[in-house]
Amino acid sequence: MSSVAPFPGPQKDPAAANRAVPPPQAVQTRVRDPRLDFYRGIAMFIILAAHIPGNRWAGWIPARFGFSDATEIFVFCSGMASAIAFGSSFDRQGWWLGTARVAYRCWQVYWAHIGLFFFLAASMAALDLYGSFDKSYIGSLNLHWFFNNTVQQLTGIFTLTYVPNYFDILPMYLVVLLLMPLMMGLEKAGVWAVAMASVLIWLTANPYILGLGPNGVSLPAEPWSDREWFFNPFGWQLLFFTGFAFMKGWLPKPPVSKVLVVLAAGFVIFSAPFGSGKVLGWVEYWNMDLADAIRETWKPSSEWREKTDFGLLRYTHFLSLAYLGWAAAGEGGKRLIATGQSLAARIWAVLLQVVTKVGQQSLAVFVFSMALARFIGFALDQTDRAVMTTAYANLVGFFLIIGCAYGAAWFKSQPWRAKK
Repeated sequence: MSSVAPFPGPQKDPAAANRAVPPPQAVQTRVRDPRLDFYRGIAMFIILAAHIPGNRWAGWIPARFGFSDATEIFVFCSGMASAIAFGSSFDRQGWWLGTARVAYRCWQVYWAHIGLFFFLAASMAALDLYGSFDKSYIGSLNLHWFFNNTVQQLTGIFTLTYVPNYFDILPMYLVVLLLMPLMMGLEKAGVWAVAMASVLIWLTANPYILGLGPNGVSLPAEPWSDREWFFNPFGWQLLFFTGFAFMKGWLPKPPVSKVLVVLAAGFVIFSAPFGSGKVLGWVEYWNMDLADAIRETWKPSSEWREKTDFGLLRYTHFLSLAYLGWAAAGEGGKRLIATGQSLAARIWAVLLQVVTKVGQQSLAVFVFSMALARFIGFALDQTDRAVMTTAYANLVGFFLIIGCAYGAAWFKSQPWRAKK
């Protein structure tokens, strides 16, 4: 629809009228903010390294240096991406169609979870059946319960009442997505209503904050035990909707100041030995008395740093890291964008493009990497797991998830369709 107002009265000279219309202005290309997909892409590489069994590189992932880890990056960035993908649907097309789009995404995530489980269960069973190895790969994923009582556990898999530990991120993400229509409905009452609902739901999973004891609301993970989902969606939704709120504009952009940078960095650094056994070991090497004093805080603070229910210390630690990442990237992510023609700039441009592509295809890459990690672990079991062998295995894994990202993007572009 033209933005030029119609001329009053009849136009007797079309040519003159056309000359009177100002020439259209050149459309300015909008540079995509690289921060969301870049950091989400980084999380995908970390998640792969973290899930390779016995991986040396897993000793250097963020989880070894503080309360939070790559899971927080994935959930927070997923909330931001959901605000773009689904929040705009609610705004443009209304609550019902927005909910329908969320339901369709939940359907995709559900079947991604089911497919991942059965692919890995069948693969591990094949290794045990046809190989002569000194370990059970079914047992490595604790799937004996499934194969020993398939009728009951098959029902549990499809109803999400049986969620083995390795397969717990997508069910959590699925439930969090299902909360989105509720939050978008509450938005009509005000952003305060959304914030209150998210905090109250989080408190049901973390009642210790109110002095109500350690046992909060959770979902059962096994029919034969009291184990809950390793990622309690009622706790983790707080982080998801924090990212959602920032991208949706419900929360203002945090100002970049030296004071806040120092405070965030100080919390990340000085909290490290309180949330990391690795860092505590370093402290112990330098000062045994200090290490013992820190170790005494671990038990009393266990609920505050718990991963399952997403304890408050994890939330604070991740927000501190996220703020540092926000400040480091610069306004609009300008420091991530390669400028100049130097060799370093060109290399950085390629790396940025690759990591961003991985972040853009996070669901496909995540599912692929979870399966790939087990096969890399199997391959490493057949070696001496030397430093160079492990490095080679990780780099091959990184190369393969990059290929998965580009392949998923190619299929999504539907190149077989006729172009107009």
